Amino acid sequence: MNGKQRKTALSLAVAMGTALAASTAMAQTIDSKRIEANNPNDWLTYHGSYNSYHYSGLTQINAKNVKDLSVAWIHIPGHSTRGLQSMPLVADGILYYSGSYSRVFAIDGASGQVLWSYFPELDDALVARQTHSPYNRGVALGEGKVFVGTVDGRLIALDMKTGKPVWDTKLIDSQKLTIGFTGAPLYVNGEVVIGSQGGEWPVRGKIYAVDATTGKPRWDFNTIAPTEETKKTWGNDSWRVGGGGGWMPGGYDAETNTIWWGTSNGAPLYDWSGPDWMHTGARPGTNLYISSVLGLDAATGKLKFFHQENPHDVWDFDSAVGEFLMIDRGGQKYVVHPNKGGYIFVYDRSANVKNVWPISHNINYVKSIDPKTGELIGRRDMTAGKQAELLCPHISGGVSWNSGSYDPKTGLYYKIGNEWCMHLDIVKTTPVTEPQVQLNIGANFTIAPPPSGPIYGHLDARDPITGQTKWEVRFPEPPLASVLSTGGDLVFVPDTRGTVHAYDATTGKELWNHGDGTGHQGGIISYAAHGKQYVAVVAGFGGMASDDYAPTFGGVYKSMPRDDGALVVYSLSK
Repeated sequence: MNGKQRKTALSLAVAMGTALAASTAMAQTIDSKRIEANNPNDWLTYHGSYNSYHYSGLTQINAKNVKDLSVAWIHIPGHSTRGLQSMPLVADGILYYSGSYSRVFAIDGASGQVLWSYFPELDDALVARQTHSPYNRGVALGEGKVFVGTVDGRLIALDMKTGKPVWDTKLIDSQKLTIGFTGAPLYVNGEVVIGSQGGEWPVRGKIYAVDATTGKPRWDFNTIAPTEETKKTWGNDSWRVGGGGGWMPGGYDAETNTIWWGTSNGAPLYDWSGPDWMHTGARPGTNLYISSVLGLDAATGKLKFFHQENPHDVWDFDSAVGEFLMIDRGGQKYVVHPNKGGYIFVYDRSANVKNVWPISHNINYVKSIDPKTGELIGRRDMTAGKQAELLCPHISGGVSWNSGSYDPKTGLYYKIGNEWCMHLDIVKTTPVTEPQVQLNIGANFTIAPPPSGPIYGHLDARDPITGQTKWEVRFPEPPLASVLSTGGDLVFVPDTRGTVHAYDATTGKELWNHGDGTGHQGGIISYAAHGKQYVAVVAGFGGMASDDYAPTFGGVYKSMPRDDGALVVYSLSK
């Protein structure tokens, strides 16, 4: 949405009143045009809008009255194995969100009354074999349906009003491959797009598009070696088991009908090749398209362009972060994308590099990245059997998979950077030649503090194009949840200790906080229902990154509940 459109939408919301706007929207279907319109009362897609702002234009809760924010209602989904990691969505005052095992709930956004719930039947034996399951990171909305992926390789459409299944499409043979879907889908122009799990699994990652009405597959794209030419970037036919899933939802550029999607690392995760990675090791070559940003034609799935942010990624600093900020500035159209290595890439709308800047302060897997070409300078490639020196950042990333927020009013990008490292021992693995049920890691690693001192995290307010810092707030442990900014001059950050913080968007001054009783590692949004603004955050700890917190940091993490969670919704008490 451009500036003129955004101002128009905000003016309409104020003039008509939130309740009237919501009642009018009741008769409207959710299609791409409605998502593009970005009515601040709703939160219709994972990133809040196709342009990934994670921003709400609502102003009822603001810097002056946020001190009066209190809990409006709480929903306990139950059976929250590995906590809650999803991003709630809202349409017409109804909140939809998913929990572990792809369970979906529809809740009245004002009262907290559960309208319906859906618990899919899953293959419990398969779920038990999966290392990363059974969490689910969100749903998509479109054409009167709620779409959710499952860890046993299905994409399901539910009726928005009743929660009844409309269709259930099997996309992956999960019995053979032990992968499925954990990330949220993306609805675009009558189709639902979703990427498979997979980095360190010996499979070929894939992105799927399914007809939103019928559930029939429309197209798919192999993220690993889709052409004969790209197969040549994988020595020893290692493309057959290359990994590279696109497990987080991307963005959409309506002007060019292009879907932007990020891909994950390869398999084995840590290759033992050392500096001669073009010719030796488990997967010689640059390995297209792991750790890449892809531009796909939304209608056909054909590749329009790409940029491989980490050629032959041997660090798990991949590009599967689905955040693609689409910003128009000075007559230029930019796309801003963070990767796990702690760098922020700035592209034009064809993925030509315009700038690269680090948000993390402790990075040593490369000396730098060329801001004009994106070329890695001074990369570190480890050899099997040799204890590597400290490698930074930690495998959980200088940037996590959760999203930052861009405020079009301040022009600032609010993003978490994390400062932690690891000791890495590379292991020469037995070659895997066919897709199979196993992880292919290739290393042992332990968390460690950076050379600069203790482990910590920080919220930065930055210029998204230049990387210039306006202010920074530090946290004693790396935050893992998404960030929200609002038209009320606020930035909300849910931390890992269980506290939600609200900061002044211009100065970084803390204005409010509240404890949710358990750590955060998922989404936060704002919406309006019946004329009132709410802030909703998912709480519930446990998972690949947060498993390290209790043994590393002790304190509150030793007693923090595991395998549970809650959706906590706030509003003004006065």
